[in-house]
Amino acid sequence: MSDDVLPEPDRLDGAPHPRETVRLFGQADAETQFLASFTTGRMPHGWLLTGPKGIGKASFAWRAARFLLATPIVQVDGLFGAPPPPRDLEIDHDHPVVSRLKALSEPGLCLIRRGPRTDGKALSDVIRVEDVRRLKSFFQMTADGNGRRVVIVDCADEMNPNAANALLKELEEPPPDAVLFLIAHRPSGLLPTIRSRCRVLRFQPLAPEDLRQALEQAGLAPPAEMSGLTELAGGSVGTAIALLAQDGLSLYAELLRLLQGVPRLDRTLALHLADACAGKQGEGRFDLTLALLDTALARLARRGASGAPLTPILPEEDALLARLSPSPLAARGWADFAASLTQRARRGRAVNLDPAALTFDMFLELDRQAATLPTA
Repeated sequence: MSDDVLPEPDRLDGAPHPRETVRLFGQADAETQFLASFTTGRMPHGWLLTGPKGIGKASFAWRAARFLLATPIVQVDGLFGAPPPPRDLEIDHDHPVVSRLKALSEPGLCLIRRGPRTDGKALSDVIRVEDVRRLKSFFQMTADGNGRRVVIVDCADEMNPNAANALLKELEEPPPDAVLFLIAHRPSGLLPTIRSRCRVLRFQPLAPEDLRQALEQAGLAPPAEMSGLTELAGGSVGTAIALLAQDGLSLYAELLRLLQGVPRLDRTLALHLADACAGKQGEGRFDLTLALLDTALARLARRGASGAPLTPILPEEDALLARLSPSPLAARGWADFAASLTQRARRGRAVNLDPAALTFDMFLELDRQAATLPTA
C-alpha cells in the first residue's frame, strides 16, 4: 500500500486539511505578533506554536507559509526605500504558491509528519528520524521562488527521541531565510534545547462566535446556541467537529440525566447508554462516552473546589453540579474517582473487555461513589 492512499495524519476526519483553510479565526494576537516580527526584520528561524489541539495552530502555520513563500524578500535601495509593510498575512487565492501548497508540490516547503510504517499498511505512531532527516537534503537544495524555505512539523509532540535530536541539529544551524514551524499540543514534552531555540507563539481557545465561523468555513452547520458546544469543546474547532459528527451534545445531556438519578441509578438509562457502546461498531461511542463522562467528573471537581458556577454546557447542568459537589471535600472525592475510573476503563479496553459491560460497570461505580460523598 502506497503512502498516498493512507489517511493524512494531520487531517481531522470530517474537516478540510489545514492547508485548505482560507481564514483563521480567533487568533489575531498570534498573527499580529508574527507580522510584527516579520516587518521589523527580526524573524526567528524557529517558531513553537503551542496551545490545545484543534484551535488553529496548523492552519496558522500553513497561512504563514503561504505568506512567507509568496512575499518577495525586499532589498532596500537608497533612492526609493522600502515598500509599505504588509498589514496582514493574506495572499491572493490565485497566487501560484497557494495552488502548489494545496497540491503539496511547493519546492520551498518541507512538511514533516508521521509517515507509513515499514510495511506500508498503516501510519507510524511516531515521527521517525528518517522523516526528519529529509530536512538535510531540503536545505541543501538551491532555493527557488523568493529564496525562502519553510518547514512545518505537525506535530512535534509525535517525534521519537532520535527524530527530536535530528531536528535539534537543524534548528541549531538553519540556512539563511529558513523558517521552521513546530506545532506542539504539549510543549513541555519537547527537549528543552528545542524549546530554547524557538520563539513561542501561544494560541487561545476560540470564543463562541469565532468557533461558529470556523465551523461554517469547514462546511458544517453549527447549532443556533454556541455557548454549550464551545464550553464542551474547550474552544477547539477540531473537538467541536468531532462532537457534531457524533452528536456529542445529546450524549452529554443523557449523561447528565444519568447523574441526576445518582445515588439511585436509573438502570434502564444506564443499560441503554452501555448497549450503544457494544461491539466493533460501538468503539467510537465508547471512546466518546468515556471522554464526556471524564468531562462531567472534571466539572464536578471544579464546581466543588471553586464553589462558583461554571459556564454551563446545558441549562440544567450547574444545579446538578452544585448538588453532587457542594464542597471542596466532595470535589476531591470526584477528582480521585475520575482518575481511577478512566484508568480502569482504558485498561479494560486494552485487554479487549466488552465495551458495553465496561460502560455499565462504570455507571455502577459512579452510583456507588455518589452514595459515599458528602452532600453538604
